[in-house]
Amino acid sequence: MKATRRYAAGLAAVITATAGLLAGTGLVAGAASAGGFPAFVGPLHHVTTVASTVPGNGDVNPYGMAVIPRSTGDLWRGNVLVSNFNDKANVQGTGTTIVEITPSGHVSQFAGISRHLRGCPGGVGLTTALSVLRSGWVIVGSLPTKNGSVSGSGCLIVLDQWGHVRETFAGQGINGPWDMSSLDLGSQAVLFVTNVLNGTVAAGGQTVYGGTVLRLVIQIPRHGLPWIQFNTTIGSGFGEALNSAALVLGPTGVGLGRNGVLYVADTLANRIAGIPDAVFRGTSDGRGFTLSRGRHLNGELGLVVAPGGDILTVNGGNGNLVETTPSGAQIAVRRLDSSGSPPGAGALFGLVVKPGHDAVYFVDDATNTMDLLH
Repeated sequence: MKATRRYAAGLAAVITATAGLLAGTGLVAGAASAGGFPAFVGPLHHVTTVASTVPGNGDVNPYGMAVIPRSTGDLWRGNVLVSNFNDKANVQGTGTTIVEITPSGHVSQFAGISRHLRGCPGGVGLTTALSVLRSGWVIVGSLPTKNGSVSGSGCLIVLDQWGHVRETFAGQGINGPWDMSSLDLGSQAVLFVTNVLNGTVAAGGQTVYGGTVLRLVIQIPRHGLPWIQFNTTIGSGFGEALNSAALVLGPTGVGLGRNGVLYVADTLANRIAGIPDAVFRGTSDGRGFTLSRGRHLNGELGLVVAPGGDILTVNGGNGNLVETTPSGAQIAVRRLDSSGSPPGAGALFGLVVKPGHDAVYFVDDATNTMDLLH
């Protein structure tokens, strides 16, 4: 069979499997506006610290978060994994640890990764890009620095259920992986990865428009290591720039909506973008359509889709969480952090919904803790 025909046949198989799962979950149903329902965070007014995110080696600046969907190895269902971006000296792009936190606040180190990991260009600095699959594979992004400057394009690091590094994904459009969400299909997974190093370093602090959203279709065999079957750029042209507070600013949080739209936190534009048909499209939709812009959005970073379909984002500019409906209405705001000057600036990155509860876990970089909005 010719290569092009093999590609078409393989893609058709992925689409068939994905469509079956999405149909069962309602993801490909018509867009169901949450505007007629109360805000998900409406009854949530209290913030409680669950635990410190600092492991034994002193890493700080928690960025990524992922809820464990199934118990296997050292992973326990309902616990949360948190990746650290800075080392104990608070140097950005040098964090190498992932901690596991129980709902009751017990903390253990899930993984400690060598700073000089082979196959990861430039070294290791763990970002907000963090996903845990039901099969037990953990995938985390790295955007590394050396002597305070970006030192390479980074990679995605694949760990097993015991926290051991098994392989890395580099190249193939991966260039400064900053955040990530996943669609877990069991024997396959679809990763949506934002990238923030396309021309950023050369621009020396000026804004360039090279940020991308990459879709990776991962095959997960029963035996052996996961591998990338397809890689497609489905979003491009997002603003990105070096930044002293966050190292890099660019497209950050991503979340797949029930209508098949991938929502993207377009950080520098104070905008939530939408990329339609994100699972199946074969070409880039550029910067997508604008779902919502400005008002309460202020350098939004982390993003998650709530159970009812609304989009939750956390602001890097002022420490607020904002809830936006799939029709673009900003319907709720909650202050999560008020430290620093201006209040709350630079404190928030990753967030996840607590399984089975009307509550949101989030990391606070100002206090190096995982907190709960409830």
